[in-house]
Amino acid sequence: MSGPDERGALAGGRSYLAIPGPSVVPDRVLNAMHAASPNIYAGALIDMADTLLPDLKRAARTAHHAAIYIANGHGAWEAGFANVLAAGDGVLALITGRFGHGWADMAAQMGADVTRMDFGRAAPIDAAQVEEALRADTAHRIKLVVATHVDTSSSALSDLAAVRAALDAAGHPALLMADCIASFACDRFEMDAWGVDIAVTASQKGLMMPPGLAFVFFSDKAAEARQRLERVSPYWDWTLRAAPDQFYQYFFGTAPTHHLYGLRAALDMIHAEGMEGVWARHDRLARAIWAACGIWAEGGALAMNMADPAHRSRAVTALSLPAPRASDLRNWLEAEAGVTLGIGLGMAEPGDPAWHGFFRIGHMGHVNAHMVLGVLASIEAGLVALDIPHGSGALGAAAAVIGGS
Repeated sequence: MSGPDERGALAGGRSYLAIPGPSVVPDRVLNAMHAASPNIYAGALIDMADTLLPDLKRAARTAHHAAIYIANGHGAWEAGFANVLAAGDGVLALITGRFGHGWADMAAQMGADVTRMDFGRAAPIDAAQVEEALRADTAHRIKLVVATHVDTSSSALSDLAAVRAALDAAGHPALLMADCIASFACDRFEMDAWGVDIAVTASQKGLMMPPGLAFVFFSDKAAEARQRLERVSPYWDWTLRAAPDQFYQYFFGTAPTHHLYGLRAALDMIHAEGMEGVWARHDRLARAIWAACGIWAEGGALAMNMADPAHRSRAVTALSLPAPRASDLRNWLEAEAGVTLGIGLGMAEPGDPAWHGFFRIGHMGHVNAHMVLGVLASIEAGLVALDIPHGSGALGAAAAVIGGS
């Protein structure tokens, strides 16, 4: 087999990135970014920037507040924490895979008193357990409940409305903060209707952008929590970013000019399709992937990490094969088919041989039927080439989902 820098003839042409972010960037977005550097003091860029927050809030289904940061997803986490947490505040971290641990670690590093509720790597948040923990917190030591809507490593999708219901049933005043980095503009998310106080996301997944922008949405209740803090690091303070008096205050300095051009184009694409359309497209394409994976699993080797479809993300699917066959499959696809699949992030430690038994298919953002069917056909070719046992008829099952009503 050829190495990663010695691709076979069938891997020539444009490669395809089927990882759960960075996702595929549409040509329309790339073309929008391919522009001369603009005037940052007056004119079209400033006028355009004023349209971004309202359209971001439309995508988040919120009438409240939004802020943009030049950062990645970890920056979005820190921005959210910085505006509502004081040293010693209690945080209840609800963990459904790898990224909840990272988020909890950050809260602890920022001085919070963190309690972890770990639901494992193959299950969503159990709202009943959350309610029980909140009822036990009679002193209301917990100031913030953090929940990952979709864990990118496990592909677990959790019910945030149920978490809010648990807070309400317990009569607990804590803020609810949601990590929507993997789910935003892929899985249905209704910030206001679900009672989420703070939601964070980033540009490189469902928003179809290169990495580099982070977004924080926050309710009036969260804004009040910010006002009670003695100080907030000037860069992370969301106050002026959400309601600037001058253009530079959106970004606490020089604007990320070309990312803004791309973001405008991406939001235009999203709202032309409509959020309901975006969610429906992701749902059908995800179900096609699940249908194919379900057939392949009949061979006894491949398995989907999330057994219940109700708990699977529409943005990413986590899978396993007996180690080291997952790594073998990923390597074959990149070298021989020009398709890159996601590693099994967080499902085993990198030095553990079991690490080579996991992989992920990203299907978020700029994806359509032929992209998904092409990835599935390439995976099947890899299963055949590597003599990995798998059931037959997977591609037909996926096509039936896409072709159905």
